[in-house]
Amino acid sequence: MSSGEFQSLEECLEKHIPQPELAEVKRILFGKPVEAIEIPTAAAALGKNGDFEIKAYKINAAAEELRKPRSVRTGIIQHKIVLPTTAPVKEQRDAILERVGRIAEAAALCGVNVLCFQEAWNMPFAFCTREKQPWCEFAEDAETGPTTQFVQKLARQFGMVILSPILERDGVHGDTLWNTTVVVGTSGNVIGKTRKNHIPRVGDFNESTYYMEGNTGHKVFNVSNSTNKIMFLDVELFTLRFKPIFAPRLLITCEGSLGEAPNN
Repeated sequence: MSSGEFQSLEECLEKHIPQPELAEVKRILFGKPVEAIEIPTAAAALGKNGDFEIKAYKINAAAEELRKPRSVRTGIIQHKIVLPTTAPVKEQRDAILERVGRIAEAAALCGVNVLCFQEAWNMPFAFCTREKQPWCEFAEDAETGPTTQFVQKLARQFGMVILSPILERDGVHGDTLWNTTVVVGTSGNVIGKTRKNHIPRVGDFNESTYYMEGNTGHKVFNVSNSTNKIMFLDVELFTLRFKPIFAPRLLITCEGSLGEAPNN
């Protein structure tokens, strides 16, 4: 990590807020404390060598009287661009794919069952620029494009479900662009996709410059042979990935109530 990067909010709080007040500040910001999970040595080594941070927490679901606890381990990746935005589009995309592939390997070593990538993860988050080019060149077919093919290999290799949000180019409907999440199963199969329904239009900021409102509704996907299900809602997450000022991070949580997690 370069000296100009902001490591994390937690680190900043711990550095500048006295310990007696720190616990209350964290409670207000994050809610009640959760139990940290130990990071496997091999995963920690990947993070150190790859310059990304790994955090893992256990979030308990309410206990039931008649059923045993079930768990699912979920990984959430927040990363940054690798090459300058002046580099050729293909080189930018491929560099991001390579980096995220290493983070996905660390997630697998941590026992992650469902891995979530960030919005438009395979490109700079350029939707705030109001420029169509070259950013729309990153759009690709949701089922057969190079990013989905890459994600399918990861899902098969690591035996996890992966949620891959990309800029979709819909060749069936005149190359319409959509903000799409592709759901890839553990065998590398494309389970389905969902398109973002809500498009922000605030002043002269209009995301329909790039893509249109989705037409898939709020789908629920069965993602394994157990009772695991995933439902999508429109949630805005502004990530500030256009410049590499934030350190990349892999966040892992476990102990939910959606199906069996292998070996957990």
